[in-house]
Amino acid sequence: MAAPSSSETAADLPWWKTAVVYQVYPRSFADADGDGVGDLPGVLSKVDHLADLGIDCVWMSPFYASPMHDNGYDVSDHCAVDPVFGTLDDFDALVAALHERGIRLIVDFVPNHVSSEHPWFVEAVSDPESDKRDWFIWADPAPDGGPPTNWTASFTKASTWELDERSGQYYLHLFLPEQPDVNWANPEVEAAQHDVLRFWLDRGVDGFRIDVINAIGKDPEPRDVPERMAGIDHVVLTHHETAMPLIRRIREVVDPPGVDRLVVGEVVTGDIEQQASYCGDGDGVSCTVNFVSVGASWDRDQWHLLLDGMEDAYADHDATWPSYVLSNHDNPRHRTRYGGSEARARSAALLLLTVRGTPSLYQGEELGLEDAVIPAGTEVDPGGRDGCRAPIPWTVEAPHGWGPEPWLPFPPEAGPRSVAAQRGDSSSVLALYQALLAARKASPALQHGSLELLARTDLVLAYRRVAGDDERVIAVNFADEPADVTDLTGTVVVGSNGLGAGHAFGGRLGPDEAVLLQP
Repeated sequence: MAAPSSSETAADLPWWKTAVVYQVYPRSFADADGDGVGDLPGVLSKVDHLADLGIDCVWMSPFYASPMHDNGYDVSDHCAVDPVFGTLDDFDALVAALHERGIRLIVDFVPNHVSSEHPWFVEAVSDPESDKRDWFIWADPAPDGGPPTNWTASFTKASTWELDERSGQYYLHLFLPEQPDVNWANPEVEAAQHDVLRFWLDRGVDGFRIDVINAIGKDPEPRDVPERMAGIDHVVLTHHETAMPLIRRIREVVDPPGVDRLVVGEVVTGDIEQQASYCGDGDGVSCTVNFVSVGASWDRDQWHLLLDGMEDAYADHDATWPSYVLSNHDNPRHRTRYGGSEARARSAALLLLTVRGTPSLYQGEELGLEDAVIPAGTEVDPGGRDGCRAPIPWTVEAPHGWGPEPWLPFPPEAGPRSVAAQRGDSSSVLALYQALLAARKASPALQHGSLELLARTDLVLAYRRVAGDDERVIAVNFADEPADVTDLTGTVVVGSNGLGAGHAFGGRLGPDEAVLLQP
């Protein structure tokens, strides 16, 4: 497998290859006006928290004008800030504040669909002869009068097709009926979407995270999928050759030669090889969202196979680059998935921030948060993702820095796990993340070095990172009992339990404990 040159330095690489990205879900990050909903001024008020944490780039989830059927992923105006989040002036102030602290900003770009209230779609359904009709994907009914194909939509598990009573045709929506898919095969659509990208680039963003980018290329002749696949969300099955030319031209707009910007593709296929196929040095996306790592269990063999598969799929270090993520706004937080264990959450942080690739943190991960418990009948999100989107607790006392009625309940133990409670506590989860991020910045091996898995017969995952003469060894004990690892020696740089830094490693890991060593 290809390996970086021993003389290569971080300065020789695109900035995003050595960066740590932090996802902000603005509705739940910080509330500046006391209405219980997070907003852009709230994010602005917390930029020093992000700087103190040590991250390099913020990924901002949608804050655009929207009727909020899907919490902002149903965009009704791509170039406007929804009033619930603030104004364009607020956005500009946030960009400036982040850049002043050396933090870059990428924003969500939602190209596959728009809101059914978007002017494009309103015009398309108002008149079948409209110029905007072909901006969307239409099909005649099946012979029995039903939907044109057997495709299944995300969230609803119903058909991806919705009947337009006025015209008698169906329109395509891979998600909610309120999110009609746009037709990227129409050059006017592509040009309009490029204009959206340019609008935000002109406001100073450093790139984009592109929502379900694999779905913008579609088979021009919709047809049924095999019966054994009929119940699978069709967005997972959308992997068509027409996508890559479109992605290539997006990359040309966002990251032309001589410009250093980040294009993260959300490739929803669940296959490592397919993920990697969407990457390319100027030809595809910079890197993709790693859904394999976000869904991984706390299991040594699963992680060993995952790292081995990622190293094979992303072996071309110049053309492809891996990424890793444990939690995000679409999936249960990893601490919740790992049974609520703080020890596992701590070790997972060490794992995430020491593997080869660009890691992404999800807001509140640095506090060790779990999902909130949402009372039955109070759910907001159509996809059942409310728990991981609970507000971030900033203060110890309720309402934890928010208005008196936050839009969702807080996570468990919000006071003890709040930013205020953990700040200055050297044994806290927050302190662990700060130590790991500092250790990563100080080590070329962790930033861009090779990764070698070390063979073991126990439940310890171990690997070596090397760049030139800089070397680090990582060991993670996935067992619920201690493990002897006397074959691994060196000085402790960071231990998941927060203790031992600067001392010789004793050769023993506690249950669910991890360590970063300098041999």
